[in-house]
Amino acid sequence: MALADTVEAPHFDRAAFRVKRIYTTLAADGLTANLKLLPDEQEFKCLVAADAFAPVPNAWGKQGWTTLTLANVDEAELHAALEMAWRHALPAEKKRR
Repeated sequence: MALADTVEAPHFDRAAFRVKRIYTTLAADGLTANLKLLPDEQEFKCLVAADAFAPVPNAWGKQGWTTLTLANVDEAELHAALEMAWRHALPAEKKRR
C-alpha cells in the first residue's frame, strides 16, 4: 500500500492493512474490502453508492465497518475511501500534523 506506515499482515482469511490499528481488510478472492469508517461516513457512502458500499452485517457494521465491492468503484473512489479509513487508524500524534 502506498499509504504511509501501512503494514500488511494476515487476518483470518483476509489480508489486513494497518498503521496503529487495522483500517482495511481484503477478501482472499480480491472482490471486496472491508473498511473502517465512522458511522456517519458509512451512512453517506452507502446512501450515495449503494451498489459499492454496504455495512458489514452484525455489530461490526454498527461500528462503521463497511464492505466495499471493488468492481463497483473507480480508482479515484477506491483511493478516497482507503485514505479515509487510513486517517482514522493513524496514531494520535500523526493525526495532529
